[in-house]
Amino acid sequence: MGAGGVGGYFGGRLQQAGHEVAFVARGRHLEALRSKGLTLKSPLGDATLKVTATEDPAELGAAEVVLFAVKLWDTEGAAERVRPLLRDGGVVIPFQNGVESIARLGKVLGAERVMGGAAYIATRIGEPGTIVQTGPIARLRFGTTHPAQQKAAEAFLAACQGAKIDAELAEDIERVLWEKFVLLVAISATTAVTRKTIGVVRTDPDLRWLLETVMRETWAVGRKRGVALADDLVAKTLAQADSFAPEMRASMAADLEAGGRLEAPWLSGAVARMAREADIEAPANRAVFAALKPYLNGK
Repeated sequence: MGAGGVGGYFGGRLQQAGHEVAFVARGRHLEALRSKGLTLKSPLGDATLKVTATEDPAELGAAEVVLFAVKLWDTEGAAERVRPLLRDGGVVIPFQNGVESIARLGKVLGAERVMGGAAYIATRIGEPGTIVQTGPIARLRFGTTHPAQQKAAEAFLAACQGAKIDAELAEDIERVLWEKFVLLVAISATTAVTRKTIGVVRTDPDLRWLLETVMRETWAVGRKRGVALADDLVAKTLAQADSFAPEMRASMAADLEAGGRLEAPWLSGAVARMAREADIEAPANRAVFAALKPYLNGK
């Protein structure tokens, strides 16, 4: 559900391995998928595949697993549309940004239908029908939220491994999501508000302070909510940011530059909101969200 960089890439790799995959897309991307197929351009191997693509999930048969990879503002609407895919007891795995997808999808589809997932990949739609991977990492981590999901989780893990996807079935998916969130919020916040790359952010002392402070606030909110985040997570996450190619920037920074909608309400905005709920302060994240607020709906 959502055939952009994440859904298009991993769905394509699963189809390459012989699994029956269908892609839900829209607009020019959908037209290209139907007429020309799906093209992957990747350091891990290029491919062009003839695919099944539709705008309406109800046209498809029941699914064992739905990879849910729409933008965060489309979550509830897209969740309603995948109901027909779950009629035989399938599960949904959200591979979205943020840490609230499990709860948001659970309210629509029922908690027992929703697993948790995190994708680690740098991709973009190069042109309609074409997914371009811009780095060497293509990893999925996912986990159950209910014991009844274990069989489906193990089957999906086996499918990913058979497709040569770097995949892991995590014991504590909430902790995994928050570990990614600490990094993602900070990279998204700093590269968006500065309109600069991570190379600029991490080498300027004032911007590096902002990068670390946003991380530390996000970590503190997670700990306050009972997530088992390690004491040294911020230090390790900073080191991870130092390892990125200097030209790297978050997708939200690219969305801002292109005049598109922003996921800020579910990133720094969510940290600020959850901090208020926990009766603690997150002034750096609140300031970032305030600075981006006039641009939330794009041009």
